[in-house]
Amino acid sequence: MPSPQSSGVDFFAREALPAPRVTEAEARRIAAEVFGLAAHADALGSQQDTNFLLRGPDGTPAAVLKIANPAFGTTEIEAQDAAADLVAAAHPTLRVATVLRDSDGARQAATVDTAEGPLTARLLRHLPGGTLSGPRHLSPRTVSAMGAAAGRVSTTLRDFRHPGLDRVLQWDIRHADRVVDLLLRHVPDPAHRAAVEAATAEAWAVVRETGDGLPRQAVHLDLTDDNLVRSPDGPLPVPDGIIDFGDLTHTWAVSELAVTLSSVLHHSGAEPHHLLPAVRAFHDIRPLSAEETEALWPLVVLRAATLVVSGRQQAAVDQDNAYVNAALDRERRIFEQATAVPTAVMTGLIADALGAPRRPAPSLPVLAPLVADLAEAGTTLLDLSAESDALDHGNWLEPGTEDRLAAELLDRGAGAVTTAYAQPRLSAATVLSATSPATVPTGIDLWLGGPSELRAPHDGEIVHAAPGRATLTCGSRLLDLSWDGADAPYPPAGTPLRAGDRLAALPSRTRLRLTLRHRHGPDVPALVRPEYAAGWLALTTDPAPLVGAPAADGRPQEDLLARRDASFATVQEHYYGNPPRIERGWRHHMASTDGRAYLDMVNNVTPLGHAHPRVEQAVARQLRRLNTNSRFHYAAVVEFSERLAALLPEPLDTVFLVNSGSEAVDLAVRLAIGATGRHDVVALREAYHGWTYASDAVSTSIADNPNALASRPDWVHTVDSPHPYRGRHRGEDAKAYATEAVRAVEDLAAAGRAPGAFISESFYGNAGAVALPDRYLAQVYAAVRRHGGLAIADEIQVGYGRLGSWFWGFEQQGVIPDIVTVAKAMGNGHPLGAVITSRAVAERYRDQGYFFSSTGGSPVSSVAGLTVLDALRDEDLQGNAVRVGGHLKARLEELAERHALIGAVHGAGLYLGVELVRDRVTLEPAPEETAELCDRMLDLGVVVQPTGDHQNVLKIKPPLCIDREAADFFADTLDRALTELR
Repeated sequence: MPSPQSSGVDFFAREALPAPRVTEAEARRIAAEVFGLAAHADALGSQQDTNFLLRGPDGTPAAVLKIANPAFGTTEIEAQDAAADLVAAAHPTLRVATVLRDSDGARQAATVDTAEGPLTARLLRHLPGGTLSGPRHLSPRTVSAMGAAAGRVSTTLRDFRHPGLDRVLQWDIRHADRVVDLLLRHVPDPAHRAAVEAATAEAWAVVRETGDGLPRQAVHLDLTDDNLVRSPDGPLPVPDGIIDFGDLTHTWAVSELAVTLSSVLHHSGAEPHHLLPAVRAFHDIRPLSAEETEALWPLVVLRAATLVVSGRQQAAVDQDNAYVNAALDRERRIFEQATAVPTAVMTGLIADALGAPRRPAPSLPVLAPLVADLAEAGTTLLDLSAESDALDHGNWLEPGTEDRLAAELLDRGAGAVTTAYAQPRLSAATVLSATSPATVPTGIDLWLGGPSELRAPHDGEIVHAAPGRATLTCGSRLLDLSWDGADAPYPPAGTPLRAGDRLAALPSRTRLRLTLRHRHGPDVPALVRPEYAAGWLALTTDPAPLVGAPAADGRPQEDLLARRDASFATVQEHYYGNPPRIERGWRHHMASTDGRAYLDMVNNVTPLGHAHPRVEQAVARQLRRLNTNSRFHYAAVVEFSERLAALLPEPLDTVFLVNSGSEAVDLAVRLAIGATGRHDVVALREAYHGWTYASDAVSTSIADNPNALASRPDWVHTVDSPHPYRGRHRGEDAKAYATEAVRAVEDLAAAGRAPGAFISESFYGNAGAVALPDRYLAQVYAAVRRHGGLAIADEIQVGYGRLGSWFWGFEQQGVIPDIVTVAKAMGNGHPLGAVITSRAVAERYRDQGYFFSSTGGSPVSSVAGLTVLDALRDEDLQGNAVRVGGHLKARLEELAERHALIGAVHGAGLYLGVELVRDRVTLEPAPEETAELCDRMLDLGVVVQPTGDHQNVLKIKPPLCIDREAADFFADTLDRALTELR
């Protein structure tokens, strides 16, 4: 796109702009002689200017010395400084590298003599924190902040005018076609060169159509990861500063965003869909027009192509420029990612992300049915979604599931079987995959119930024909057909068609695939990844009416999360800020409605694994027979109580059944108080026991309740968390915790308030799977009992074989409690809890009245509990916790040797914790890093969450059926995520 004569620099008149060659010694001299600053100078990277960080005698950064490229005139440099001042004034919270000024307000700028002749030098404000440069993966929060920064700068510069904006830069995307044409010869790889040329031509064709409608204004044009400075106040890379106005010019306003987006694409794990948070954030501040939305991704492609050719050219003319040479690989990756998805798809995806109404395709009249006589026989819909009953019992993972299910429907009399357009297919999911699979169909599949003829549904012609596939025009669209089985004779390409013309004869049970797409769009895969589905579907139309089936409901789906927040108390929080919708589980996998399978590393509620067939069948069978309360006489409650009591040592022989862990702890506290007649209770800090009055009273975790320690009733007395890793006493010194706890008990007794109970997790679960110091419980239990109190062991998280070597956590401590609480694992997801104690303690409850739980111990609950115990035994899941848990812990400990963020690996069996710290000496917790890591792990297909008072421990408590392959996938994925987030 030719430009008028420019008064400023014109790249095409010069072609090469090597950075000035100024040494660090010269920079020190300039700082001292010109600006009166005695400083050490460290060279900073730049493509066309030369920059130095000036440090004072104590090493403190004093300023940035910027030596401008001699091609840039004084007016251009003055424009850059004025624009920086304007942005800084408009956004006080946005740090800007403005030019420093003397006491009289004069800019600290001067023309200096160098070995290369006179050059313009100036001192700029140094922004601490460092830029976003480098390969580190950028979180959605960071990417969004980048888009917001670009939006704020764009709005501020909208009305900025200055003669120094009149320049022709190679970075101005208005000139991208000319830049690529001029510099393409510098790309040495012929295949890469051809790809750059083709992508440029395709993107420019789009921009040529929209360019005249794009708003123009002053643009920074280089708000990239190299020029966005992260805040020095937080551990994560969130930008709050901008530098380098050297590419300031007057051009298309949307270029500001395109440049920012392109710079994200080289970062580890970045894909095009990861840029959407930046697009939304920019749009929220500076709304994009329809024309800008249409042009945005082509501009990203053109920016990427410009980077590739310019980087290669600059490396040729400025061979000693380390900054330029280091950028070549990342510039190639930017281009590869920018072109990884067709431009039309990304444009549709961006429009969808901005809430732009989808333009409905014009209706296509069906002049003749595609399959003759199908309307009479009718079609039956095969539901392949995550909520389909046909995909129970892990059927979705079996090869050939779709064909088998369709055959079953045909056997039951269906004339034909169809799938749903745009409905994600769980049958296409894969497990243990760091990349989401292609699960969203862009068309439909049709299984024929009998021999059938294909006929042209519309006037047109055959565009392509090959064995087993054909493409024909269908109004303004193309109809792609493919089928399995024997080849069928088909008219050759170029054959004109009239509606109803015979195309091919297909045998019974043939599977036919149909996609109806825009005539001038890209080829469309049969299945696409959910992240890009909105873009692909914008290029297609539901072909179901062609076979006499109703079209899918095209209305936007309701926001289920908003509905949840509107009706479900928000204090009942959910995992993740933008959670996947999980509607199915199988063994140690959870599946979303997008057809993404996640490795579940947190569900100790389902020790047998999700959707265990024996539990499902046993519960369903009992529901068909009877479900009532435990005051009726039936066998299941007796058998279950006997089985539970048999798992515990004497004298723990009497069982209470309830519905949850909170109820179990509440009841245990009441039992202890009733049996001893003493109302004081001693509890450990950093523990969680439940939400009922009594269980909450003894809960002390500030992660679950920030006011936990301050809001305890006066009958609850807390003792220090016996944490041997990060507590007051560490390592061998941790034995002091028991001494202190015993002293606390003795002090209470001396004050006339001997505790009626001591309650603790027997293996520190909430703190991150931390084993208590050796003999801790033995000493504290003895002290409590010495004064007539009872010991309560909370086994809700760690009991039932999860620790591997011990069925109960208290066994690891070599003690026998007076009361045991258990829940979570008992029902494999069915609400079930229990308190087990001695007959003597249980009978004392009668002093408080009677006990009754409507559904605790019901026939269904009892059968669920019995079935879980049977499966734990028959499938040797406790042994699996030993084997797989030991292997996983070894893998995690090996990761700790390579990743400084891992401070310790806690736990045993399949109750593990990975504690993340910023410093292995001070043990400063890393909660923000932990949260970011969990979000990245979800993106890579793993559900894992933080725990502990500091929320800096990854809690690892998967279903006990997890296998070694899954454990290795988790360790490998954690390794990758930790590496990407360095």
